[in-house]
Amino acid sequence: MNKEHALAVFENFKIRRVYDEKSETWYFSVVDIIAALIQQPDFQTARKYWNKLKERLKKEGNQSVANCHRLKLEAADGKKYATDVADPETLLRIIQSVPSPKAEPIKLWLAKVGYERIQDMSDPARSLDRARQYWKQHGRSEKWIQQRMMGQETRNKLTD
Repeated sequence: MNKEHALAVFENFKIRRVYDEKSETWYFSVVDIIAALIQQPDFQTARKYWNKLKERLKKEGNQSVANCHRLKLEAADGKKYATDVADPETLLRIIQSVPSPKAEPIKLWLAKVGYERIQDMSDPARSLDRARQYWKQHGRSEKWIQQRMMGQETRNKLTD
């Protein structure tokens, strides 16, 4: 399964995600989404909340939990750990189970992320422009951005 890893941000919460090119689907870290929903910056607290919610949903017979997969995603310590991930459809069902004023904004954000991906697929230059924009927002210089893009191009040629 060819996967593209990317980090998305929702209101200062980093949401880990993986794009599966074969199924053309984004998979998002459920714990990261839960953290944003309950506005909890502490990963362990968000993880415990998800574990309790998962138990409750299983008891209720909710199929959303069964639709979650486990993929290795990079954690804050730089190591990769098996993490519950879900596609947008499953995430929307999980979000409905969490009482939060952030539920609707996260739903809108997920829709925007999906729409951006569709646009990128029809015009790949858009994703390059978006990358440049993000690097500028992170304070990177034009020279750094150009070197980064050239380095990526060189790496692609070597791995082809």
